[in-house]
Parts: sequence; C-alpha cells; structure tokens
Amino acid sequence: MRQIRIPTLGVAALALIATTASARDLYFGADLSFANQMADCGAVYHDTDGTARDVYTIFRNHGANLVRVRLWTDGNKTGYSNLADVEKTLAAARARGMHTLLDFHYADSWADGGKQPIPSAWAGITDDTKLAATLYQYTYYVLTTLAAQGLMPQMVQVGNEINPEMLQRSTAGFVKNGVAEKPKINWTRDAMLINAGIRAVHDAAKASGTAPHIMLQIAQPENVESWFADATKAGVTGYDMIGISYYGYQWSKLDLAQTGDTIRRLRATYPDKDVMLVETAYPWSLDPPGMHSNLSAKALMPGHPATPDGQRKFLADLTRTVLDAGGDGVNYWAPDLVANQCGTRNKGSTTALFDFQGNVLPGIDFMRAGTGG
Repeated sequence: MRQIRIPTLGVAALALIATTASARDLYFGADLSFANQMADCGAVYHDTDGTARDVYTIFRNHGANLVRVRLWTDGNKTGYSNLADVEKTLAAARARGMHTLLDFHYADSWADGGKQPIPSAWAGITDDTKLAATLYQYTYYVLTTLAAQGLMPQMVQVGNEINPEMLQRSTAGFVKNGVAEKPKINWTRDAMLINAGIRAVHDAAKASGTAPHIMLQIAQPENVESWFADATKAGVTGYDMIGISYYGYQWSKLDLAQTGDTIRRLRATYPDKDVMLVETAYPWSLDPPGMHSNLSAKALMPGHPATPDGQRKFLADLTRTVLDAGGDGVNYWAPDLVANQCGTRNKGSTTALFDFQGNVLPGIDFMRAGTGG
C-alpha cells in the first residue's frame, strides 16, 4: 500500500487526524461531475490568493488526490455526464496528478438511495439474465474504451447509492424522506445484476492490465450494515471498497460519533474492505432564499452553524471521525456549483466550497488531513 505523507498543520483538529492515519491509503477529494458544465457556462473560481484558476487545480492545490465523476447511460440529453464528458474529467484529473473514481449510475440520469430507474434503452429487456448481460457488456465497453485512452480509473462504483434494487421498472414505494430506508429487494435478481457489473470490471481489468478498486455505495450510515449483510448472504462478492453517503441530519438519524461507530463495525466485519465516506456536503449559508441547495436547515448539527467556519468545522470534525474509526477518506459532493451564465443552478450553491462570487471557502482544506497537499 502507498504511504501517504501527513503534513504538520496549524489547525488543531487536522493535526489530531494526522496521528491516526499515517500508515493507510487515504483519499480526499470531490465529485466534480459539474466541472465541465460550469466551465462551459463561464464559472470563475478564485483560489485563496485571489487568483482565478480552474477548479481541478484549486482542488489539487488544497490537498485533493481523488476526483469522482458520474456516468449516465443517456447523458447526451444534457450534453454532460455522458462518456465524452467523463473522458474530459478523467483526463483533467490525471493531468493534475489525481486519482479518479468512476460512478456508474446505470440510469438515464439520477439514480440514488431513493430510486434506481432502469435506463430507457434497457426497459424492454424482460429477461433478468439478459438484463445482467447487458449491464455487463455496457460496463465492460465503457472501461475498455477508457483504458484504450489511458484513462482507466483507479476506482469504479458499480451503481450509485444502491439501497434499492437496481434497474427498477417502477420506483413507486421506495422513497421515504428522500431515501429508501427499507427497500424491497429481490436479492436473487439484485445480486445477479451487481455481480455482473463487478465481473465486468474484473474482466476489463484483465483486458487492459490495469485493475481498479471496486466500490459499492449505500446512502446514509444507518443503512449500510444491514444492506451489506443481506448482500453478502445473497452472494455479492468481488468488491473491495464500501462507500457511504452522509449529509448530516438532512437524511440521516446518526450524529458524527454514531457514524464513526458504524465505520468501526464495518472495518471489523469486513477487514478486507476499505471504507470511504464517498459523499458528503454541508451548508455554509442558508440565504438568500431560492439559492440552489440539496440541503436545508435540517442538515445542521449542533456546534456547526451554516457559516463558512461552521462548514469548515463540520468537515474537520467529520474527517477526524472517519479516520479515527479506520475509514479511508472523505469525498465532497458538488463543491463546484457557483454563479454562472447558464439557466440551471446559475446563482451558485449554499453547499459549494466556494461563495457566491466564486471565492474558495476555508472548508476546502479538510482534504489536507491526509494527502500532504
């Protein structure tokens, strides 16, 4: 395993982290799936010194060693999150010396902990064995195409927040408060689909000579242990990373300490698996009304107000919690949504790591905890 250099930091919370993490592979970064769209829409990002830089460089400057990017099966409708867009993101991250994580959604657009809609092009496949073969072929094609360009990612997610059963023709009844708390899963079918994706990653690795880590991701820490217990019983195998989404109290019932306890138990139960907090975000403001955000005041945790410093403190405390529990990193979701010239999310986001003028916020330095950036 690689030895990650731990810097000496002035921030006490991050200094504490360093004492626990010196001998593990650690990954800190962001999901920059919006980055190319933001650039095309004229978004401008300013680093700490006030200099305008591209968002990939700013994240690398602040300690990122990982960029995550999503892939939709029909991203051509928007022009983004399709294979060409993913290739651009992977190339940009690699050019700046960062690892990459490809997140297969296996959906035309959003698949998440509340829904797993089948791609429209696959909806006519009624035989689940043929559906698994289609998922395999699609995954294999994407990865071998990337490998041929020298863009094989270091990590691959087989599905995004796969709490519910994958490739559902109807998602009615799955969503409760934004997440499927008790998904009704046909595990014979679901295990076949998940294993088809995992097998495709392994086979693409053999064909290319480059073997990525394979992650399965579940939304909200209180759902993770039961899901993986059921998946293991059903025969899901061949992956080596457990990914968790955690957005404070917005969708989770667990506080930071309880989240850390969950990670500890996962490490004990699955000692051969890495555990990463692969999605998180926290508001730095709740104003002005109407500003884009996936999070509201519900997300706020005691001692962590919706201010730039409150966001910074949440991320420092969360990072310390994850690493002290034996976790392998923290990845921020959509930190790059800033004011731009397009019609969607054009005013910025209260959960970005930049303010409404595109100035970087202090919370971004959570990534320095374990990457030496």
